Amino acid sequence: MIHDAQMLSRVKSLFQRAPSAERGEEGERRAEEFLRRQRGMRIVARNWRNPRDQREELDLVGAEGEVLVFIEVKARSAAALVPGFFAVDARKKQALRRAIRAYLRLLRVKPRTFRFDVVEVELAAVGEAAVRHFTNIPLFPKFFRP
Repeated sequence: MIHDAQMLSRVKSLFQRAPSAERGEEGERRAEEFLRRQRGMRIVARNWRNPRDQREELDLVGAEGEVLVFIEVKARSAAALVPGFFAVDARKKQALRRAIRAYLRLLRVKPRTFRFDVVEVELAAVGEAAVRHFTNIPLFPKFFRP
């Protein structure tokens, strides 16, 4: 009977979800690693917050050649019902626009071009995480200038 209880405890621990903050940090770490190794991107900021409004946050800011890249990372468990890409809804995009505008205003030298990407990290209970990189997601009007 004890053996069955121990086995049940081990199985339950495999399927328990990690706390949200830990899952987010793990997802950001994996996304940053992926972008550096697979895409050759240079990360210039991680978890940047607007000094005037701490609620406005950018997960990652990268540079790919002359292009400044703002990256939203969405970490999900493999069993999640909604993929991370679709979690970046209209409300989240509005918050990201505010944060990106604030970031761009603080730069002394404005970038010629910038874009918005989403990186979806699917965390598995065991093994490697699946990383999907969605580039150049529409966020601003066509002729937007910071």
